[in-house]
Amino acid sequence: MKLRDLIENNAVTAIGDTEISSVTDDTRKVTEGSLFVCVKGGSFDGHTAAAEMLEKGAAAVVCERDLGLGDRQIITENSRKLYGQICSAWFGHPEKKLKMIGVTGTNGKTTITNVIKYILMKNGHKTGLVGTIQNEIGEEILHTDNTTPMAYDFMGLLAKMADAGCEYVVMEVSSFGLCQYRIGSSYFDVAVFTNLTQDHLDYHKDMEDYYQAKKMLFDICGCAVINSDDDYGRRLYGETVCTKRSFSVKGNADYYADGIKIKSTGSSFWFCSGDKSHLVKTRMPGMFNVSNITAAIAACLEAGLTIDNIIPAIEEYNGVKGRCEVIPTGLDFTVICDYAHTPDALENILRSVKEYTENDLICLFGCGGNRDAAKRPKMAQAAAKYADKLIITSDNPRNEKPEAIIDDILAGVKDKPVNYDVVTDRREAIFHALKIAEKGDIIVLAGKGHEDYQILAGMEHIHFDEREVVAEGLRLLKK
Repeated sequence: MKLRDLIENNAVTAIGDTEISSVTDDTRKVTEGSLFVCVKGGSFDGHTAAAEMLEKGAAAVVCERDLGLGDRQIITENSRKLYGQICSAWFGHPEKKLKMIGVTGTNGKTTITNVIKYILMKNGHKTGLVGTIQNEIGEEILHTDNTTPMAYDFMGLLAKMADAGCEYVVMEVSSFGLCQYRIGSSYFDVAVFTNLTQDHLDYHKDMEDYYQAKKMLFDICGCAVINSDDDYGRRLYGETVCTKRSFSVKGNADYYADGIKIKSTGSSFWFCSGDKSHLVKTRMPGMFNVSNITAAIAACLEAGLTIDNIIPAIEEYNGVKGRCEVIPTGLDFTVICDYAHTPDALENILRSVKEYTENDLICLFGCGGNRDAAKRPKMAQAAAKYADKLIITSDNPRNEKPEAIIDDILAGVKDKPVNYDVVTDRREAIFHALKIAEKGDIIVLAGKGHEDYQILAGMEHIHFDEREVVAEGLRLLKK
């Protein structure tokens, strides 16, 4: 591909007729004829390797300052942003061949995207999914390492989806993906905002920075569907200039849920818009899932589907792995696995489960290492609001000592009237929860959700699937 065609009108170059063999921001992937984009990361600045990449055979480099490389440097204000645009062009702008629905926010993204995809597929629209758990092209499942893939990988994935005949793509759009311009030249037909609570403050300097990153999605969408029950959602609604719709589980919104009834086996509610209401029954329990489903219905309506085609799909959907997922025990207590790993998410799941807990609510949780330490005591405070018993343990300790993470967590329950046990090893902690559970109890295993691994010291990944651990613990109990 010609350099001029890659750059399009996004930058100026004096060597536009040069043939480019590949595009990359990775020094290890530069070959003869490559276009190398200098990106400054947390530990490495590509600008320091620009001259070396030209010597290695790169045809040109993209940079943010004059590196003294003459016509072979293309200077731009933001190389990350230009790289995303270049990747879009390299793959022939697949984002223009697809109807795109994006979901952003702290909590609810995975559930909402999966519900939307299921609705679309049930109505004959082949759909791709980009998300935390996995990527999907129709029924084909692909592994993922990031909620929003890196720019080159993301555009390559969209190209595969377009080539496979996908009509829609539904994706979780992370704050990282937005502020690092991983989504290239993408434009979203519909964008959903769920909520904003403390998370990723190890990366974003504060909540304002986090909000501004999320807000970027609503500058590149046709219609915004925004949660008016959330403080940041109400602010976003006031600041967004595109077509916008609000949703709520408290009323007073364009789309809202009313007459809500929640049970351990699911929920029912009336989905309302204007003077029309429709009964919705779902196998997904919890008030937060009523909000998620309301958002999904609203997004599908704004995408052009009819309510009569949406509701039957919702009623037969079984839910998302690791999101309020019931793990069968065959005993007189219940075990629920959920990905809740922020204070708000933990409070939401426990508040919801508490409504239908017959006896004690037992919450097992930990916090990840090398992540925002300020939320650790807040996680404990959130859990203590609703749980009768806490079991504090490890999550993904990474390169931190699990005991040090737990000490940070314990600061949140020192003065709280809640019973808690500390069991550092997560496997043993789950066994302990099963041992102390009594008739009518519900155990919530929070933090891991869909993950089937733990990340230990040295960033070693070990296999750890809580469904398997629960099964193992139950076998030990029966002995």
